[in-house]
Amino acid sequence: MSQLSIRLALPDDEEELGRLDRAAWSPLHEVLPEQRPPYRPFFDGRHLPGDCLVAEADRRILGYVRLGFPTGLDANAHVRQIQGFVVSARARGRGVGRALVRAITEEARRRGARRLTLRVLGHNTPARRLYESEGFAVEGVLPEEFLLAGEYVDDVVMGRRL
Repeated sequence: MSQLSIRLALPDDEEELGRLDRAAWSPLHEVLPEQRPPYRPFFDGRHLPGDCLVAEADRRILGYVRLGFPTGLDANAHVRQIQGFVVSARARGRGVGRALVRAITEEARRRGARRLTLRVLGHNTPARRLYESEGFAVEGVLPEEFLLAGEYVDDVVMGRRL
């Protein structure tokens, strides 16, 4: 893999990001059913290109992370939330995920956030370890919140100060 770069997503990235998202689908990290055609758009009114960072090398997108607001309330406008995070199978274990988490943390700080939160499935041990190593702590657990592939799975809320 050549030099990794991280940048804001562009509207033209939509097709490639959609393919990456669908290829990475797994009940390990996804609560929505696997997508079937016609595919829903990657960008929509809630998820804009400017709220998504992409990691790329050799002009190929290797992963992305989305930043959003956890609610529409003014009272918690100081908080940002990771609302999507995928690294391609071929790029896992090469530091791409860590680079994206660090970049989105800085982006949230740059946008004036005081806190950054996320939700991760309890059985997604690799993601939880990455988040913990980057300063996130478990702030709550919703036991058996989801039924995925016939098994009940906890929803873990994590966060960190910026």
